[in-house]
Amino acid sequence: MRTALITGITGQDGQYLAEHLNSLNYKVYGLVRGQNNPKIEKIKQNFPFIDLIEGDLLDQSSLVAALEVTQPHEVYNLGAISFVALSWNQPVNVGEITGLGVVRLLEAIKLVNKKIKFYQASSSEMFGKVREVPQTEETPFHPRSPYGSAKAYGHYMTVNYRESYEMFACNGILFNHESPRRGLEFVTRKITNTIAKIKLGKVNDLSLGNLEAKRDWGYAGDYVKAMHLMLQEDKPDDYVIATGKTHSVKEFCELAFGHVGLDYKDYVKVDPRFFRPAEVDLLVGDSSKAKKKLGWTPSVTFEELVKMMVDADLALEA
Repeated sequence: MRTALITGITGQDGQYLAEHLNSLNYKVYGLVRGQNNPKIEKIKQNFPFIDLIEGDLLDQSSLVAALEVTQPHEVYNLGAISFVALSWNQPVNVGEITGLGVVRLLEAIKLVNKKIKFYQASSSEMFGKVREVPQTEETPFHPRSPYGSAKAYGHYMTVNYRESYEMFACNGILFNHESPRRGLEFVTRKITNTIAKIKLGKVNDLSLGNLEAKRDWGYAGDYVKAMHLMLQEDKPDDYVIATGKTHSVKEFCELAFGHVGLDYKDYVKVDPRFFRPAEVDLLVGDSSKAKKKLGWTPSVTFEELVKMMVDADLALEA
């Protein structure tokens, strides 16, 4: 039986990846920080097949210990402070966890067993002020947030360990991917959850930032399959994972509100507080390499994703 260790197990991607690996008969371990994590009980309840082990991306000795106990064939580093807006308020903390945390984990693998295959969750936010459209594996990075900058550092360090120590280390440059399990702080889930509350008479309006920002949105359940496929290749490499289609926040609102028979213009208020200090206006990825080499293609359309999230929040709030 193959064994995998996942950091960020309490997040959207960690949950979907754990389910996918479990379906492939993996033994799945999830790294969690401390005993007081409020999300731990939910993971134990909903995903009984996951064995939780303590560890912290801020503490290398705990990562070494976790690797020695679990002896994984594959490590998926999905742990990060992943909310871009928060990264402006905690830039040093984001650097420590989202950036240096990658190096601590790579160094732990180098010490324990260099044959462990490593997946790093890179991000389309690394492209930031984009140099070309669409973005590929060769597009230069120009991050526009502390989060994007920390991810770029983690990305390059993964490449460095691959080239310097002959480690099987891959970067998945994932564009925005959403699901009903997305955190409420993210704009897509904020929209669908608030729509459910509006429809049920719990709230009256929705405050958002830049409605013109455009993103390449896919379904998280599709994207975690690409992570696994990367580590099954003969040679480690980096891959863009995206739908290749872009939609604005306004389009997301139109579709989501329309799904429950409402007009977004009657409820959405633009609030300057939600604008970023440096905006990323347009992200759209070209995943041709992943399609050709990994045989990966997204299965859920943008329209299906939005409706799935609205329906899930209606059921949750009812």
